[in-house]
Amino acid sequence: MPPPDEAFSNDDRVAWPRRRVLKASALALGAAVLGRLAHAQTTHGGLTAEEYLRLDAWSMADAVRAGELTGAQLLAAALDRCAAVNRQVNAVNMIHEDYARALLAERSAAGQASSGALAGVPLLIKDLGTYLKGTPTSHGSRLFRDSPPAAFTSTLIARYQVAGAVPFGKTAIPEFGLTTTTESALWGQTRNPWNLERSAGGSSGGAAAAVAAGIVPAAHATDGGGSIRIPASYCGLVGLKPSRYRTPSGPARFEGWFGASVANVVSRSVRDTALFLDVGQGREPGSPYWAQPVERPFVEEVGRDPGRLRVALVKRSLTGAELDPAVARVLDETVRLVLSLGHEIDELSLPVDPRELFSAHGTVGAAATAATIRDREQALGRALRRDELEEVTHTVFGNGERASAVELFRARHAFETISTRMEQVFERYDLILSPVTANLPPKLGELRLSQPWGEYARKAMGSASFTVLANVSGQPAISLPLGMSTEGLPVGMMFTARLGNEALLLRLAGQLEQTRPWADRHPRLAI
Repeated sequence: MPPPDEAFSNDDRVAWPRRRVLKASALALGAAVLGRLAHAQTTHGGLTAEEYLRLDAWSMADAVRAGELTGAQLLAAALDRCAAVNRQVNAVNMIHEDYARALLAERSAAGQASSGALAGVPLLIKDLGTYLKGTPTSHGSRLFRDSPPAAFTSTLIARYQVAGAVPFGKTAIPEFGLTTTTESALWGQTRNPWNLERSAGGSSGGAAAAVAAGIVPAAHATDGGGSIRIPASYCGLVGLKPSRYRTPSGPARFEGWFGASVANVVSRSVRDTALFLDVGQGREPGSPYWAQPVERPFVEEVGRDPGRLRVALVKRSLTGAELDPAVARVLDETVRLVLSLGHEIDELSLPVDPRELFSAHGTVGAAATAATIRDREQALGRALRRDELEEVTHTVFGNGERASAVELFRARHAFETISTRMEQVFERYDLILSPVTANLPPKLGELRLSQPWGEYARKAMGSASFTVLANVSGQPAISLPLGMSTEGLPVGMMFTARLGNEALLLRLAGQLEQTRPWADRHPRLAI
């Protein structure tokens, strides 16, 4: 095992998560599939569609390193699956096939086609604040419709590539990631694979819909107010928001929203989430911010005994939104499940003033949005036109323009004081259990940005009522697909840990995944 430094060399990033570190039970997903590859009727140059859908990223990389599959076969399967289902879900808004094929050819020529922790794994990138050299980024906005190709690749995506991943496209978002659904005037509505009349969540809704629909096993995502966890909950996936500064945001900018926004993936398996976090985590050159070093690779935490945990139960949302009966039922079921595993649970009232929390988060988000818009105006050499922003975005932009330096300073200070209060909670408890959202996936159109602010704000009360706290306080939090509504919609439950303790979240997540498996639960899409 390499020393627990805050940074690793590229060679370390490729090699160290490759070790066979999980227990045999955690390796079950995909093992039977790989054993049948030689006998399957192939439709994707070595893979049937059914075989592809059963592989998580870990299994894919294992098969490539063993010579049982190639990155080209996996890319072909991903592109075929995208062509078959994306017209229904509208998850992928850009395809960069030429980029992916050139990358595979370059690796083949260098003798590196089958190396790396993510060898050959097809990857989709969220189309917001994250860059792939030579390709455009729209941020979900008509204001960036004709943005030039990026001159660099973001540090996190570069780390995924060094580990063998193959980026081949981008996923849809709402404009500037400002809402918890994925609908935009530029890219249209992203639909939930479990119910095409419902939202896939936001702002990483395109990523979550792509994974739930089987286009990729895991997709890059970011979370500034719940944007990993909410789509994961709505789409029946694993979604871990890491600790503040655990993963890099550069090189253009070293933090998002004063550290409230961080990146990782949404995935179908806990071990995939751990694997991508291993590859991506650690300080990047030049950044003044980084999370504490890890004791061991995160993939080694999956399958480890979490011990007897003291769990705090939070039932009340900070916005006052009532829990949908299906959410309340799954929360009760999760409490019983956690107790059955030998853990302790006490109910907790959060030591947080909701007005202070949402005011600080709103001020920071609005200021960041206003700066992005002004920077774009400068690049265009003109003022924005009214029709280049959606209605809610105009309101956020105005709020950001009006925020004073004093207000922004106070918001940053609120981040620090709220983080301190929450860390004091973790002196008494190991984890906090709560719903991810108060509601089930909303119908398309309910939370769109192209409506008056007041109408939008009233409807948005339940969506991010539990998630924003961990963004402001910086703690890691994970959404796990632990239930379903009677209508067949996924319901996620959230566990939050103290700063830097993703390891404990992954231990418990692995225990819950083994106790109540979800790997074989898939939406049915007509092909």
